[in-house]
Amino acid sequence: MRIATVNVNGIRAAARKGMAAWLETGAPDVLLLQEVRADADTAAALLPGYHSLIWPSRIRGRAGVGVAVRDGGPLTLGRARRGVADGGEEPDVDSGRWLEVELEPADGAGAGGGAAALAAPGAGLAVGGLTVVSAYLHAGRVGTPKLGEKLAHLALVDARMARLLAGARAGGRQVIMAGDLNVVRSERDIKNWRSNHNRVSGVLDVEIEHLEGWFSSGWVDVTRALNPRTQGPYTWWSQRGRAFDNDAGWRIDYQVATPTAASRALAVRVDRAGAYDERWSDHAPLVVDYAD
Repeated sequence: MRIATVNVNGIRAAARKGMAAWLETGAPDVLLLQEVRADADTAAALLPGYHSLIWPSRIRGRAGVGVAVRDGGPLTLGRARRGVADGGEEPDVDSGRWLEVELEPADGAGAGGGAAALAAPGAGLAVGGLTVVSAYLHAGRVGTPKLGEKLAHLALVDARMARLLAGARAGGRQVIMAGDLNVVRSERDIKNWRSNHNRVSGVLDVEIEHLEGWFSSGWVDVTRALNPRTQGPYTWWSQRGRAFDNDAGWRIDYQVATPTAASRALAVRVDRAGAYDERWSDHAPLVVDYAD
């Protein structure tokens, strides 16, 4: 089973620049999308060969996450939950940032594609099987309210991650949470650590401690589990200067799995474009192959 996650930086622009060719070549069974910035019908039309569920942001032109499965593949979309908060509506700035979807065997209960129902925020998920989460966490900005929004959302994510892990340990669904988390973990995840650490959002200790809390509790950073000593691999490069050409990147896209799911990971790669003008997003897809 191949699972890919990518921040498309606007799915319309990504489609114009060559996303479809990557989809055809890479053929992920499950595709997790962030920063879709389009409604569900528009996004679906730009994902030929896939059945998708999209949660747009309530703020036009912002965020938006999605989960898609390959037509004819081993899995179908089941029930889904939008939003990370339990009970009540999340603020608009948090909308379109967290989408949980149950995956069902294509030839088993719940098969048949079609529309997957969005559960109300806080609704429970069925026991057994695999749930995937497409997550697009706030970028934040030091010295502005955006950093406070990011930290508040991270606190909600902490609570949800704890509940998902507890459910998996109790015999419930295994979980793979993937997406653009907008936080590095250490100097191995960013080319220019020293000039950015505790100066730029995404490289602040107050952000990093949230991720480290997940991993110390039992969640697994799949890329790091398979590449424990490498620098990178980076998944995002600034559009400014020659960051891409100089590989001055950041590793901010992750696949984070419950231990049983992580133990099935076989290989990980970043589908970095061969040249700057071949990119269709400022992020590169992060692809993990899992044993069936």
